[in-house]
Amino acid sequence: MSADDVLTLAGLEVRRGGRVVVDDVSFSVRRGEVVAVLGPNGAGKSTLLEAIGGVLPARGRRRVEGRVATVLQTPGLASRSVRANVDLAQAWFGVPRAERRQRTIDALRRMRADHLAGRPAAALSGGERRRVHLARGVAVGADLLLLDEPFAGLDPETQRALVADTASTLREAAGAVVVVLHDRADAWALADRVLIVMAGRIVADADPESLMQAPPTPEVARFLGFDGALDLDETLVLTRPAHVRLDPDGEIEATVGRVTRLEDGARIELVTPHGTVFALHPTSTVAEGSATRFSLLGGVRFPR
Repeated sequence: MSADDVLTLAGLEVRRGGRVVVDDVSFSVRRGEVVAVLGPNGAGKSTLLEAIGGVLPARGRRRVEGRVATVLQTPGLASRSVRANVDLAQAWFGVPRAERRQRTIDALRRMRADHLAGRPAAALSGGERRRVHLARGVAVGADLLLLDEPFAGLDPETQRALVADTASTLREAAGAVVVVLHDRADAWALADRVLIVMAGRIVADADPESLMQAPPTPEVARFLGFDGALDLDETLVLTRPAHVRLDPDGEIEATVGRVTRLEDGARIELVTPHGTVFALHPTSTVAEGSATRFSLLGGVRFPR
């Protein structure tokens, strides 16, 4: 454990109903670092967060330097004003009364919710409630802030705006942050580091760019959106659509499979004797069943 580590886990294990749902998890989080936890449904992400927060009993070692605050997925606000809700969270956390007013102002401003300060919580929209809920978590000034899927259930436009503002706010935070997320794009916007959990175990731990450039296993690559697969020279090549370009002079022949229209073009399925990949194309006019060629611009390779 380094002097900057706020959280250290070693061999953490959680059982539910006799089943291991968090299995031998070890990692640390430094002060000022934002760590996103990603994984498929049922992988144990939220259970891990509850164990970190001390809500669930766990085997192994858990060490936290300082105080922990948890922002749950459901924003349960009191029937008071927004300002009072943020103040109440600080009072419960033990923030001195003399500091609360300025902390409330700062947290609401950082979450772009300062215009809501005098509004009753019951009058807020879903997106506004999430902003206030996150502002409460920021205002208490915890050494370790835990966020459980803070953007779940929002419409895409509201989610994009809230993710951007949360990312900016967390970059200014002095403590450490662990956030469980469902959407990879949200993790890339927020996190300095990404942990991928599958079947209760951490199967990848890296910064977002490194993870995309070199996922450690085919399973992790597929989870990260590498949905194309080719068997070439005893090598499994996994691709994302950005790695594949339709090219009349391309090195690989293919038959066009399903063409799926998108907002900005189309997703083209390309079927070959070696496997199937997908490409993005500016238009949806490519005929299904037609012969074509493509070039590989990237991808990741795993020996068979």
